[in-house]
Amino acid sequence: MRMALLMSAAALTAATMTQAHAETLQQALASAYESNPTLQQQRAQLRGLDETYVQARTGFRPTVGASGSGTSLRDNPPSGGGYTFNTGTVALSASQPLYTGGRASAAVRGAEAQVMAGREALRAAEASVLQQVVGAYEDVRRDQQILVIRQSNLEVLKTQLDETTARYEVGQVTRTDVAQAKAQFAQAKSLLSTAQGELRNSRAAYLSVIGHEAADLAPEPELPGLPATVDEAFDIAEHGNPTLMGATLTEQSSRARVDEAKAARMPTVTAGAQFGYANSANALNSDRYDRQLSATITVTQPLFSGGLVSSQVRQALEQNTSDRIGVEKARRDAVQQVSVAWSGILSTGSSLAASQEQRDAAAIAFEGVREEYRAGLRTTLDVLIAEQNLRDAELAVVTARHDSYIARAQLLAAMGRLEARALSAPVKAYDPADNFRKVRNANSTIIDRVIESAEGAVTTK
Repeated sequence: MRMALLMSAAALTAATMTQAHAETLQQALASAYESNPTLQQQRAQLRGLDETYVQARTGFRPTVGASGSGTSLRDNPPSGGGYTFNTGTVALSASQPLYTGGRASAAVRGAEAQVMAGREALRAAEASVLQQVVGAYEDVRRDQQILVIRQSNLEVLKTQLDETTARYEVGQVTRTDVAQAKAQFAQAKSLLSTAQGELRNSRAAYLSVIGHEAADLAPEPELPGLPATVDEAFDIAEHGNPTLMGATLTEQSSRARVDEAKAARMPTVTAGAQFGYANSANALNSDRYDRQLSATITVTQPLFSGGLVSSQVRQALEQNTSDRIGVEKARRDAVQQVSVAWSGILSTGSSLAASQEQRDAAAIAFEGVREEYRAGLRTTLDVLIAEQNLRDAELAVVTARHDSYIARAQLLAAMGRLEARALSAPVKAYDPADNFRKVRNANSTIIDRVIESAEGAVTTK
C-alpha cells in the first residue's frame, strides 16, 4: 500500500512537471502572430497600401523641376573662315495646382477609405491565421489523446487475448473465442498505426502554421468574449466582422472614385513660374547670358474628350454598384458564419454531454462484463463488444470536446473577436496605424493643406 502511494505521488509529480513545461495555446498564438508568413505578407501589403494615400495627396502639392540644354554649331563655308555659334539655357520651373475640380479631394477620400479597408483585410487575415492555430493546436491534442486511447485499447486486448488463449488451453473456451480475440487485437494494431499517422500529420500542420514542432501541449483555456445569445452574436458581427467592415469601406472608396471621375469634367486652375538663363553668343563672347523670369495662371476647361470621361464615370458607377452589392453579400456571409458556428456550439455541446454519459456507463458495463466473463457468465465476444463500446465512447468524448472548442473559435472569428490581444497572447500587438502616421504627411507643406481646404470649401458649395 505504501509503495502504491509512493508510485502515485511520483506519477503526479511527473505529470505536474510536464504540464508546467508544456506549451500553452497563448504561446502558440504568439509564435504564429510574430512569425506566420501570411500575416507578415499581409502587413507588408498594407504598408504598401498606405503609400496610395500619400500619392493621392500629391494632387495638392507643387512640383519643381530643372532643365538645361546646350548647342554648339560650327560653320565652315567653302571660301574659308567660319565661326562657332553656341547656345545654352538653364531653367528652374515650378507648378502649383490651385483648383483641381474636386479630383484631388476625391482621390484622397478614396485612398483613405481603401487604407481603412486594408486594415480590415489584415484583421480578417489575423483571424484566419489564429483560427488555424487553434485548429492545429486542438488537432494535435485530439490526436495525442486518441493515440493514448488506441494504445490502452491494444494493451487491454492483448491481455484479453492472453487470457482467452490460456483458458482455451485448459478447455474453458473454444477456438472461436481465441480467433475473435486475435481478430480484435489485429484490428487494434491497425487502428494504432492509423492514429500514429494522423498525429504525425497534425504535427506537420502545427509546424506549418505556428513555426515550430509541437511538443507537450497544455489543456486549452476558456475562450473569452463569447456571447450569451445568438442575437448578441449577430449584433457584434454587424459592427465587428472584418470582412463586412472591409466591404463597407471598399464601397466608400469606390463612391469617392465616382466623384473623382466626374471631376474630370470640371475646370482646373494651375499657377506656374519659371526662372532661367539663356545664352546665344559666339565663341569669342560666350559669357553673355540673358536672365528670364515668367509667371502664369492657367485655367483649363475640358470641352470634349471623345466620350472617355463619360465612359470612366459609367465604369466608376458600376464598380460602386458592385461594391454596394458586395456589402450585402458580406453581411449575409457574416450571418451564415455566426449561425453555423452557433449551431456547432449547440450540437457539439449536446454531443459532448451525451458522450461523457455514454463513456461513464460504458466503463461500468465493461468492468461488469469482464468480471462476469471470469465467472463464466459471459462469452469472449461479450467482453470484446463491451471493450469496443468503451473505446468508442472515449473517442467520441475527445472528438466532441475538440469540435466544441473549434466551433467557439469560429464564432469569435465571425464576430471579429478572434485577435491575439483578446486571447491574452504574450505578444506586442501590431498597430497598422503606426506606419500610416509615419508616411501620411511625407513631403507635406502648408500650401497643400491650404489648397485642400479651399478646394473642399468650393466643391461642397
